[in-house]
Amino acid sequence: MQLSVLIDDLAQQAGFAAAGIAAVPEPSSPEDREERSRFAGWVDDGRAGEMEYLKRRDLAGELVRSSVRVALPWARSVIVCAANYNCAEPRSTDPATPNSGWIARYAWTGKVENGRERPSDYHKTLLRRLERLRDLLAAEMGGFESRCFVDTGPVVERVYARYAGIGWVGKNTCILNQKLGSWLFLGVIVTSLQADKDQRAHLTPDRCGSCTRCIDACPTGALTGPRQMDATRCIAYLTIEKRGEIPEDLRPAIGRQIFGCDICQDVCPWNRRAPIAADPQLAPRAALVNPALDWLAAMDEPEFGRWFSGSPVRRTKFLGFRRNLAIAMGNSGQRRYLPTLEQWSRHTNPVLAEAAQWAVENLRRDES
Repeated sequence: MQLSVLIDDLAQQAGFAAAGIAAVPEPSSPEDREERSRFAGWVDDGRAGEMEYLKRRDLAGELVRSSVRVALPWARSVIVCAANYNCAEPRSTDPATPNSGWIARYAWTGKVENGRERPSDYHKTLLRRLERLRDLLAAEMGGFESRCFVDTGPVVERVYARYAGIGWVGKNTCILNQKLGSWLFLGVIVTSLQADKDQRAHLTPDRCGSCTRCIDACPTGALTGPRQMDATRCIAYLTIEKRGEIPEDLRPAIGRQIFGCDICQDVCPWNRRAPIAADPQLAPRAALVNPALDWLAAMDEPEFGRWFSGSPVRRTKFLGFRRNLAIAMGNSGQRRYLPTLEQWSRHTNPVLAEAAQWAVENLRRDES
């Protein structure tokens, strides 16, 4: 059986919606030079912000993520797997009450264990599936060297997703699949298996056409052009990766987003026809859809842990989450939040205190 067909079949058994395999470009090949140059230019321009893990270099000074072979010289191919996390719940762009916040769709996920709903983290869920796929493939092919990664490895996933035929890179920089849309978690298995070296053989045609809805809808101007992302302006970066104070000029545009942002995907026409996922390990938790800001603000640190330990939201940490809440409250126009914000403005943590003071001033300015 053809390797790509076998991988697709085994990936379905492991719980993925789509899969493909792509060869790692030969060192100094046109593809290799292109990817190294593009990634290095993006980092050198400062667009990675404070994401230091993207800036790591090897002893020779090469960016580790600029090419798979920099970190893993034995790598010959990358298997890319996609899991669908689309659901029937409202979009962030749909009408919502002024006291609601927004948590990115991918962080809603949960599962039921012993009759109780618990948070789930797609990193762990996908990693287990990748390991199962690797074991199934080894049983068919014999042993091979491999490493499984979900957002943690020296691989720019969307590059190999494109090479592997999963989809094309949309103007919002997300992978778009004609049938599945862009609500996709990506995981990869870097392997020593040989694959078709003609990267053009599996490329999906770019079907964005003249559409610029994602670029036009980005509130902070993070999409500086088709497939060009300035992460330092992206709401997802600002509310998740950014430590310290969020630049004041960007705060009004953050709106009600308290963890991540779905706007550029919510407006994408390809997601209108995307199928709803039926994945019990990645099901949405209803309480996190348009959650009330005052409910979230009332959480103490232990309750925050109960709701989000084992969830991607945990990445912001408790005080970072409150910083984001303060900005969303300040953008809400709701004076009901003033007592909480005034209390936070006296917090010993200077970042939270400053964000809360800004929010207080913003609400009072709105009133006048």
